[in-house]
Amino acid sequence: MPNRPNHAPTVVIRAARGSDGIALENLARMDSQRPPAGDVLVAEQDGELVAALAGDRVIADPFRATADVVALLRLHAGRTRHVSGARSRMRIPRLRAA
Repeated sequence: MPNRPNHAPTVVIRAARGSDGIALENLARMDSQRPPAGDVLVAEQDGELVAALAGDRVIADPFRATADVVALLRLHAGRTRHVSGARSRMRIPRLRAA
Protein backbone atom coordinates (compact mmCIF):
# COMPACT_ATOMS: atom_id res chain seq x y z
CA MET A 1 0.00 0.00 0.00
CA PRO A 2 1.53 3.37 -0.98
CA ASN A 3 2.29 5.82 1.78
CA ARG A 4 0.19 8.91 0.90
CA PRO A 5 -0.13 11.96 3.14
CA ASN A 6 -3.56 12.92 4.41
CA HIS A 7 -4.94 15.68 2.16
CA ALA A 8 -8.03 16.42 4.25
CA PRO A 9 -8.37 20.19 4.54
CA THR A 10 -8.43 21.87 7.92
CA VAL A 11 -11.76 23.61 8.55
CA VAL A 12 -12.27 26.25 11.23
CA ILE A 13 -15.75 27.49 12.19
CA ARG A 14 -15.77 30.80 14.05
CA ALA A 15 -17.63 34.06 14.50
CA ALA A 16 -16.80 36.71 11.92
CA ARG A 17 -14.53 39.54 13.00
CA GLY A 18 -14.26 43.10 11.76
CA SER A 19 -11.12 42.12 9.87
CA ASP A 20 -13.18 39.66 7.77
CA GLY A 21 -15.09 42.47 6.03
CA ILE A 22 -13.14 42.49 2.76
CA ALA A 23 -13.02 38.68 2.58
CA LEU A 24 -16.80 38.51 3.16
CA GLU A 25 -17.41 41.12 0.45
CA ASN A 26 -15.23 39.18 -2.00
CA LEU A 27 -16.94 35.90 -1.11
CA ALA A 28 -20.38 37.47 -1.56
CA ARG A 29 -19.35 38.94 -4.92
CA MET A 30 -18.12 35.52 -6.13
CA ASP A 31 -21.47 34.02 -5.06
CA SER A 32 -23.44 36.89 -6.70
CA GLN A 33 -24.95 37.92 -3.36
CA ARG A 34 -24.81 40.73 -0.82
CA PRO A 35 -22.40 40.39 2.10
CA PRO A 36 -24.06 38.91 5.20
CA ALA A 37 -24.98 41.17 8.09
CA GLY A 38 -25.65 40.66 11.79
CA ASP A 39 -24.26 37.63 13.62
CA VAL A 40 -22.15 35.85 11.02
CA LEU A 41 -20.40 32.50 11.32
CA VAL A 42 -17.58 31.88 8.89
CA ALA A 43 -15.79 28.77 7.72
CA GLU A 44 -12.11 28.85 6.87
CA GLN A 45 -10.61 26.03 4.88
CA ASP A 46 -6.83 25.88 5.11
CA GLY A 47 -6.80 29.50 6.27
CA GLU A 48 -9.04 30.90 3.52
CA LEU A 49 -12.65 32.05 4.02
CA VAL A 50 -14.88 29.73 1.94
CA ALA A 51 -18.39 30.10 3.40
CA ALA A 52 -20.44 32.24 5.77
CA LEU A 53 -23.81 31.89 7.46
CA ALA A 54 -26.01 34.68 8.82
CA GLY A 55 -29.40 33.49 10.05
CA ASP A 56 -30.62 31.19 7.29
CA ARG A 57 -28.62 32.91 4.54
CA VAL A 58 -25.44 31.28 3.25
CA ILE A 59 -22.74 32.54 0.94
CA ALA A 60 -20.03 30.19 -0.30
CA ASP A 61 -17.20 29.99 -2.78
CA PRO A 62 -18.83 28.63 -5.96
CA PHE A 63 -15.47 27.35 -7.23
CA ARG A 64 -14.97 24.91 -4.34
CA ALA A 65 -16.88 21.93 -3.04
CA THR A 66 -18.40 23.60 0.05
CA ALA A 67 -21.52 21.53 0.76
CA ASP A 68 -19.86 19.78 3.72
CA VAL A 69 -18.49 23.07 5.06
CA VAL A 70 -21.95 24.69 4.84
CA ALA A 71 -23.42 21.68 6.66
CA LEU A 72 -20.85 22.21 9.44
CA LEU A 73 -21.79 25.89 9.65
CA ARG A 74 -25.49 25.00 9.97
CA LEU A 75 -24.74 22.34 12.58
CA HIS A 76 -22.63 24.75 14.62
CA ALA A 77 -25.26 27.49 14.34
CA GLY A 78 -27.99 25.09 15.46
CA ARG A 79 -25.99 24.02 18.50
CA THR A 80 -25.22 27.63 19.38
CA ARG A 81 -28.90 28.63 19.14
CA HIS A 82 -29.92 25.58 21.19
CA VAL A 83 -27.42 26.31 23.94
CA SER A 84 -28.19 30.04 24.15
CA GLY A 85 -31.93 29.34 23.96
CA ALA A 86 -31.69 26.78 26.74
CA ARG A 87 -29.87 29.25 28.94
CA SER A 88 -32.38 32.00 28.33
CA ARG A 89 -35.28 29.71 29.29
CA MET A 90 -33.65 28.37 32.43
CA ARG A 91 -35.75 29.10 35.50
CA ILE A 92 -34.09 29.99 38.73
CA PRO A 93 -36.22 29.15 41.77
CA ARG A 94 -37.06 32.03 44.06
CA LEU A 95 -36.04 31.80 47.67
CA ARG A 96 -38.88 32.19 50.13
CA ALA A 97 -38.62 33.49 53.62
CA ALA A 98 -39.41 30.86 56.24
